[in-house]
Amino acid sequence: MLDQIHWLAAVTVVGVLEQAYFFLQVIYARRLFGISPPKISGPPEFERIFRAQVNSSEYFPIFLALLWQAGLFFHQGLAAALGLLYLCARYCYFKGYKASSSERLAPIYFSAGVLWILIAVSALGILHFFLFHYVGLNVLQLLTA
Repeated sequence: MLDQIHWLAAVTVVGVLEQAYFFLQVIYARRLFGISPPKISGPPEFERIFRAQVNSSEYFPIFLALLWQAGLFFHQGLAAALGLLYLCARYCYFKGYKASSSERLAPIYFSAGVLWILIAVSALGILHFFLFHYVGLNVLQLLTA
């Protein structure tokens, strides 16, 4: 079974490390700008870093669920590749937002697109599973015939 999930697990670890990096960036920004918790407002530079981290954290559970569903029900390799694309886009989003609020736009749109693709392949994989196991219809076999 591990050979069916090792790429998903690796991408998950990379994602967790990325989240840790974002958290650390907020800690460094708090120290740099003298903003003690629980305050979340301050100079625009701090607020952009804080918002980038919070926004990335909000989407992380959605990303993980879709990554694993797409990998288990559709194709592990494709899901892992899409997962790496998403994490790269999120990193670019964070760096862009840190520099300027307008520089976050292209990466956020790209990462949203990747999430939509993960939704689509997850849904297709789950649909195929239900059709095959409960109706006896093998859609992939019908498409290749």
